[in-house]
Amino acid sequence: MNKNLAVLTAVGHDRIGIVDDLTSLIEEKAANILESRMAVLGGEFAVIMLVSGEKRSISGLIGNLDHLEKETGLHIEIKPTNRSDKDTNGIPYILKCISLDGPGIIHSVTRFIRSEGINIENLETETAHAPWTGAPLFKMKANVIVPLSVSVQELRKGLSRLEHEKDLDISFKAVTGKV
Repeated sequence: MNKNLAVLTAVGHDRIGIVDDLTSLIEEKAANILESRMAVLGGEFAVIMLVSGEKRSISGLIGNLDHLEKETGLHIEIKPTNRSDKDTNGIPYILKCISLDGPGIIHSVTRFIRSEGINIENLETETAHAPWTGAPLFKMKANVIVPLSVSVQELRKGLSRLEHEKDLDISFKAVTGKV
């Protein structure tokens, strides 16, 4: 039984029942959701998911985009894909960053991570109001894989420099056990 994979992305006006509608249509095509991220961003609902199924299931989803969009009210794209062939030979770390909100924070941190040859597996950001002051607070969490060839000590020095240059609070910890 050869399972095919596809990445489904969708965005549209948020409403109650949207996840139920979308997952029902996926189930109707005998596809399975392996991974997903869903969030309300502003007034829009955004979805990204990895689905698997027999070739006819994935083809059925792709061939039924107009119906899927009409039924859910979402703009949907589906892209066939394969299992990741990237090198995961490294150590998983979690990088967290907190600071007062301002432009360029994500870019500064991700540019540094890239310059060190580190792949970002997952990245989430949010803004909230700081306790007591109500100032806009920026929070970022990234799961990264540090290649064995990268010196963690030098990496920490670089992150420390970035913290001071951009007035950030960065934590960088190896993932131990199940997360």
